[in-house]
Amino acid sequence: MKGNVRNRNRGFTLIEILIVVVILGILAAIVIPQFSSASQEAGISSVRSQLQTLRSQVELFRVQNNAYPEAGAISSDDEANLPGGFQELVDGGYLQRLPEVPPGWQINMSDAGVVTAEWVGTGDAPNDLTADDIASW
Repeated sequence: MKGNVRNRNRGFTLIEILIVVVILGILAAIVIPQFSSASQEAGISSVRSQLQTLRSQVELFRVQNNAYPEAGAISSDDEANLPGGFQELVDGGYLQRLPEVPPGWQINMSDAGVVTAEWVGTGDAPNDLTADDIASW
């Protein structure tokens, strides 16, 4: 006999494990929507920043070439891209590369050099943006 030494396995009970899983589930339910919102905000900021850059480079192109680049459209869907004037800006050294547009967005350029953005993704635009809101950028 070994005396008073107990040979007892120490571990977690099923109840303890379930409590931890429930707590992790609650935390995930709180945190995950915040990441989704941050992702949408980043996409919006990216599009707005690209619009400012593209507009200034289109104007620089016009001043140096006495004409606007041709019309074009860039979206996150590569098959829908018609780079046109955007490719002219790259070829002319006004842009390093074609813009990378966040998912669901499209950037358009008209023959008159007007650069705009639009939401082409499924469902409503992020953060309840309307077409008028986006046009005001």
